[in-house]
Formats: sequence, structure tokens, C-alpha cells
Amino acid sequence: MWAGVALAAVAMAAWAAWLGWDQHRDVHPDGSTTGPYEAWQVVGLGLTLLAPVCWAAFRGYAVAGVVGTTAGLTVAAFYDWSDDASGLFVIGTILVMIGTLAVTSAVALLATALKRKGE
Repeated sequence: MWAGVALAAVAMAAWAAWLGWDQHRDVHPDGSTTGPYEAWQVVGLGLTLLAPVCWAAFRGYAVAGVVGTTAGLTVAAFYDWSDDASGLFVIGTILVMIGTLAVTSAVALLATALKRKGE
């Protein structure tokens, strides 16, 4: 259980480090807006979280790695986006949860398979 809690904390800290500071949308000359995040920030977040998920899987805590990371990113997204008056942040948060669950599950399965192959 503690591994999951630790990984949730790592995921929330990684969200804050990579995405938490960028809260402004970019307005282009044609009036369209993008953001608030750039692609490199999201890629950096994903790459940063690969290490703890793989570490957990190699140590035999694959489920804790998946659940902890998913919970941490979901809570961070909910907190970061909850000031959206439209209420659409809930859909975004659910999509973050589903995407994180899918990717961390695949990474944990791959890491576990590689560990078993190496034994």
C-alpha cells in the first residue's frame, strides 16, 4: 500500500513540476488559442513517470505502480482544472485517468515480462 501512496505523491509532484506552473493560454494572431500546455511538457511528464512505474514493476509492485500513478495524476488534474466554470474539466480528468491507467498498465506488464525473462 505504501508503494502506491508514494507513487501517487510522485505523480502529483511530477504534474506540478511539468504542468502546474503553466496556466495561460497562448493567443495567436488569428484569434485562436492553444494551451495551456505545450507538447514537450506532457511528453516530459510521461517520460518522468516511466521510471517510477518501471521501478515498481521490477520490485513486484506493478499494481501499486499502476494504481498509484493513475490516482496521483487524476487527483492532480482534478485539482488543477477544477476552476473551470463550464464543468468540462470532469471529462478531461476522466480521460486523464483512462489514459494513465492504460499506459501504466502496459508499461508495468512490459517491465514485469522483461524482469521474468531476465531471471
